[in-house]
Amino acid sequence: MRAMILAAGRGARMRPLTDHSPKPLLVAGGKPLIQYHLERLAAAGIRELVINHAHLGAQIEAALGDGARFGVRIQYSPENPALETGGGILKALPLLGPEPFLVINGDVWCDVDFAGLAIEAGDLAHLVLVANPPHHPDGDFALSDGRVLDRGAPRLTFSGIGVYRPELFDGQRPGVFPLAPLLRRAMATGQVGGRRHDGHWFDIGTPERLAALDAWLNR
Repeated sequence: MRAMILAAGRGARMRPLTDHSPKPLLVAGGKPLIQYHLERLAAAGIRELVINHAHLGAQIEAALGDGARFGVRIQYSPENPALETGGGILKALPLLGPEPFLVINGDVWCDVDFAGLAIEAGDLAHLVLVANPPHHPDGDFALSDGRVLDRGAPRLTFSGIGVYRPELFDGQRPGVFPLAPLLRRAMATGQVGGRRHDGHWFDIGTPERLAALDAWLNR
């Protein structure tokens, strides 16, 4: 399986930290956030990676290079302007190939086992869901018997980690668009599976959350 790390966001809520550094290169526990993904992917045997970027993207390429020192091979998908999650993945599809692929938000930290993620036959997506954090108490989707639903309770939060088939993007035109409407369309036809991850997950959306992750990693 190949993987894509989403690293094109501006990180406006992280300002001023992101005025001079892309969010995936912000440091917690002595490492850039994106390095944790690279190391965990390599440990899971996932070595063919695509990273998109826009804001200060040259810094990401300079910091990571071809990925060899992390045990992976990186291809880059530059965007100008940033294409949002859906548009960014669509643009990168030629680099990801025809098989299902893993996508990870560059601004999360999670100890999920990447090697254990898979997508069922007939599904277009498999999502990792987590308990709702304080800053997102209403959640995103429901999970019932391994199926992810747009309606229902209890609600869980999408972790920013999922496995997708390229067919999820069939009919989409290149450009700026979010991923969520495509997922909801697939949910309506019963083609989205998922699992709940009860391990550690941090959404690094503010300087305060970055500081909390740094303190936790350095505990």
